[in-house]
Amino acid sequence: MSQQSNAAKPSLQGVKIKARKGAVKAQAKHEPAVFRDQLYKHLETVDSHDFEAIANKLLQAGSTLDYLKYAEALFEIFLAGGLIQPGGSFVDDGAPLSPFSILQANTPASVDDLKNYVQVLNKLIRRNPLGEQSLPTLLQYINRWSPDQRDKFSVTVGLLISQGIVSATCLQTLTKDHLVKNDTSITVLAIVFRAYLADQSMEHLATALKRGNVKDLLIFFPPNRRDGKILDDFFRKENIPQVADWYTKRQQALAKETIVSELKDLCARDESTESIISSVKIKLEESPLPDTELIQCLWQGLMATVDWNTRPDQIEGLALREIGNFAPVLEAFSKNAKVEVALINAVQVHCYDDTRIMKAFVSMLKVLYNKDCVSDQAIIYWHQKGSKPQGRQYFLNATEGLVKYLQEQEDSEDEE
Repeated sequence: MSQQSNAAKPSLQGVKIKARKGAVKAQAKHEPAVFRDQLYKHLETVDSHDFEAIANKLLQAGSTLDYLKYAEALFEIFLAGGLIQPGGSFVDDGAPLSPFSILQANTPASVDDLKNYVQVLNKLIRRNPLGEQSLPTLLQYINRWSPDQRDKFSVTVGLLISQGIVSATCLQTLTKDHLVKNDTSITVLAIVFRAYLADQSMEHLATALKRGNVKDLLIFFPPNRRDGKILDDFFRKENIPQVADWYTKRQQALAKETIVSELKDLCARDESTESIISSVKIKLEESPLPDTELIQCLWQGLMATVDWNTRPDQIEGLALREIGNFAPVLEAFSKNAKVEVALINAVQVHCYDDTRIMKAFVSMLKVLYNKDCVSDQAIIYWHQKGSKPQGRQYFLNATEGLVKYLQEQEDSEDEE
């Protein structure tokens, strides 16, 4: 038995076993400098401003050059003009700059011009899914580049993200301390956004930022300037007010969610009206909201605390009773006629969405009127030209009697 196991196994003599292509590539040395030199030879044969010819040449070269293995080197050559070593400088081996890169683009950087370079890369990536490994690395060295090189790179990054070639995740590199402290981050971010918005909408950019897990733009500002007002002023001065508007709306939405959550907790603990009002004011100091937005938020939050699990014939009575209980909170923030109209509209939309209390709309208005949450002028204005489109005709018809009464009261007071 042991003699059989020790016997030499038979083998084919004179037969050369051919290795698989994938195995050969995997075992080959990683030599980015060799890849660079070979790529240069292909690029040198084409006019650097003939973008169609460049794209075709790169696609042809893909049969001999391993783009997937050297994707990082390819991005560095395309975006920086050559191979980059740790620290941000070019690899010091005497090699010239690439015959084709965004460095050859016009100065100052132009979105229309750099689109040509991005289209070349896009055509290459359609055939070869290269990823985006080198972008975070290049971004962390952007403070070492000249202003012209920085601007061309930033515009290109904006276009790459807008066209879905890379994700906005790479922008997180700009939150590094050495880039944030000298305003490098926000300067680059503004250029990236401006290039993106020249190609896509603000909604498209917002979606890209969300997918890239870029949650808060303030972290791109130095710590001593992380303020919403500073951010708003900055992007407006950079001529991209849509970013400022989007950020403001987003912060307001977050503030509303916080207030609604706070109201639910306070009501669940049966806190006093004074405590609720005080807590809301504290939240407003942290995250300000326009008065009209606040009153609608308060209405939604307070109504969300109501347990509506009761008999259908008792729903209207429950609604009126709860509104009477909540009225002091609403009255504390009903500062003017504009806010009062916003409150009426909130009630209108709520009744439209919840048909169980639709018929109680007039009675609800009367409760708010009697509790000084809304004035007769606000109700009349709402009826004449301030109502929302949701169920408008129904609500206007339902309140005709109340409005007529209020107008007569107003006329009699004027006569006196």
